[in-house]
Amino acid sequence: MYDWANSVYNLVITTTFFPIYFAGITKAAYGENTVPLLGRTFKNTALYDYALAVAYFVIALALPVLSSVADSRGNKKKFMQFFSYLGGVACIGLFWFKGPEPLVGWGVLCFILAAMGYVGSLVFYNSYLPEIAEPHDRDWVSARGYSMGYAGSVLLQLIGFALVVYFSAQGDETSGPRYTFLLVGLWWIGFAQITFAYLPDSKTPRTKGLREILRAGFKELVAVWNQVKRLRIMKWFLTAFFFYSMGVQTVMLAATLFGSQVLALPTDKLIITVVLIQLVAIPGAMLMSFLSGKLGNLPVLMAVVVVWILICVAAYAVAILKEGGTDVEFHFYGLAIGVGLVMGGVQSLSRSTFSKLMPATKDTASFFSFYDVTEKIAIVIGIFSFGYIDEIFGMKNSVLALIVFFALGLVALMRAYYSERQASH
Repeated sequence: MYDWANSVYNLVITTTFFPIYFAGITKAAYGENTVPLLGRTFKNTALYDYALAVAYFVIALALPVLSSVADSRGNKKKFMQFFSYLGGVACIGLFWFKGPEPLVGWGVLCFILAAMGYVGSLVFYNSYLPEIAEPHDRDWVSARGYSMGYAGSVLLQLIGFALVVYFSAQGDETSGPRYTFLLVGLWWIGFAQITFAYLPDSKTPRTKGLREILRAGFKELVAVWNQVKRLRIMKWFLTAFFFYSMGVQTVMLAATLFGSQVLALPTDKLIITVVLIQLVAIPGAMLMSFLSGKLGNLPVLMAVVVVWILICVAAYAVAILKEGGTDVEFHFYGLAIGVGLVMGGVQSLSRSTFSKLMPATKDTASFFSFYDVTEKIAIVIGIFSFGYIDEIFGMKNSVLALIVFFALGLVALMRAYYSERQASH
């Protein structure tokens, strides 16, 4: 149910409505694809990427301390609640990000806080998986969560689409997205109450003072790394996860901007495309869970990363076709189906694979903090690289960097698989 609650942020804010709205409202205000902020002029799509990178970087620095507090004081549910409310209220705040002279600083601030709320709550949410599911159930439970998230996201996506159509028919191009941002915050906070009512409270006693806990935050991260270094399979898996997460998360965060800015697709077709991705992702996540039970997690992950590489190559080719004057609408739909099939699978399978490789421990939040810090730093590098290359060479060429990230992830996955085979013999 928490996937159901918070996934609307990921779909509606970062994937569909907000990137299109941000690019459109800033272009309408300033007459071109540049935005003045903090004494500098940015390309509006690159500023969007940089704002996300800042959010993920800040939360990556904060998570080790937060997870240390949660593990030591047994109050990780409270931290999960805090970040959920932060994200939900920030989404509501985007309702007041409007023209004709948009407060760009306000919009960027709310966007950053919403992203911090989303990723901050997930480290505590993910750490519950080993507590509430047996090892043989974790693939299924993880995939079920993602599937619930996609289903809820599509429902609110359709409501948002209806609002956009309704207000656009009256000549109002901004109210539809803004009311959708408002609904995202209310949905997130409201449905999260079901999760908070049912998740068990941690029972870890308060054995340390707060000052000692704060100092211990990064020490725990180092301690986890020292354990990971001795676990050969997990070490190579996390290396792979670091690299392919650069690609996966960047594709998910920048796909709509790619469709609107590079392929020049209209908003309604982009929204339909994102709904298509979510619908395909539901059976995709369940399929990956089924295949992992038959073939093993690492072989399925390797196959999925190969598909991601092919998707990036195809996206670059579609951009070339667009430059040549070809109508690429249906090409983009084909890319969307491919992304949907592997998007949920790679996320849910990565989460459950890590939980299986994790040694027996009561400090699950510390281990999942390490997992999340790995992912968040990867996202910072991936999304910043995407935005920087976009500013210098254009977004089409940013896709080429993603191929490199996926290729490095594939090599590390192959090493993890080889280590697993050696261990089994």
